Amino acid sequence: MIEFREVTKVYGGATAVDRLSLTVPRGHITVFVGPSGCGKTTSLRMVNRMVEPSSGTIIVDGQDVSSLPAAKLRRSMGYVMQAAGLMPHRTVVDNIATVPRLNGVSRRSARARARELLDVVGLPQALAGRYPAQLSGGQQQRVGVARALAADPPVLLMDEPFSAVDPVVRHELQQELLRLQRELGKTIVFVTHDIDEAVLLGERIAVFAVGGRLAQVAGPEEILRAPADDFVAGFVGRDRGFRHLGFYDDAGLAVDGAETLLKSGLSGARLAGWTVVVDDAGRPAGWASPAAPGTLVSGGSLHRAGASLRTALDAALSSPSGRGVVIDDDGRFVGTVGAAAVIAQADRRRADAQRERAESRAGSRAGAETMAGGAS
Repeated sequence: MIEFREVTKVYGGATAVDRLSLTVPRGHITVFVGPSGCGKTTSLRMVNRMVEPSSGTIIVDGQDVSSLPAAKLRRSMGYVMQAAGLMPHRTVVDNIATVPRLNGVSRRSARARARELLDVVGLPQALAGRYPAQLSGGQQQRVGVARALAADPPVLLMDEPFSAVDPVVRHELQQELLRLQRELGKTIVFVTHDIDEAVLLGERIAVFAVGGRLAQVAGPEEILRAPADDFVAGFVGRDRGFRHLGFYDDAGLAVDGAETLLKSGLSGARLAGWTVVVDDAGRPAGWASPAAPGTLVSGGSLHRAGASLRTALDAALSSPSGRGVVIDDDGRFVGTVGAAAVIAQADRRRADAQRERAESRAGSRAGAETMAGGAS
């Protein structure tokens, strides 16, 4: 567990972090999010004393970090930065082995651990002997994560680690981090300026305002549902209702059938309306329309059955036919959904969630009254 107690950082009269009091729970991902200059990165770097606070106390697992030698403290935590920060003159395996070697582990054991971590972060063993310049940006970031994990630290600090890669690679790295967290259960502090990334990754989100003020800390659903003030509402954005759909799976969503056509029979086919074109394995390849006979119309994302209502709505809204295509886990066509049906299901799920919260609050009050009555 990491605890900030009235922590302030001032640079030349300008307050970067203003009396921050915050608890980061053990074994969870806590995301610091906010606009540039709000103090989120400064707060992160004060945990491992890359930045010293002007006042206040930071406690990590019961110890005041100011009482520990800075170098020892940093070697006890993993740290991943935006540009990976790999040493260009060292191979991948030796970059990963850096911290274990500094901690006195033999070269042979440290390299063996590094090779194990290549598998953990999804990199082929063939990359072990390459140098950073021979890797893609995404591969470099995976090496950076592996290096941070090399000494098996309980705490992992991640400072905008995925912001320098393209959107496709960024999505892959985000999913990889979630997979690693399910397996390893680290205490992770993750800094980003992207609210979508915060909502995807964070079990708790701390929203920082300009001037280093902590504006709100809560779970991602509460941040979207009930922003604490106008600043948080503005930062989250007007489309927070759309993001909120990501918290509901598609259980209960009606999936309709649709006409299908084999791709091999597209040429010369007579169509009465929009038709889903599938390959021989039953996987969607696109759409066909009477307005463009014999033409495969692409466009529209796919919704995997069991995924969130957000992906279902996205599939419907991005489809040229106005119907979202639903697939199973093997990518085969299941049916279609319309935007109106998705929104109606979202309303039902939201109402159910509000009713459950109200019942939970009522139960908590009744329990407290019962305990108070017993005490008297």
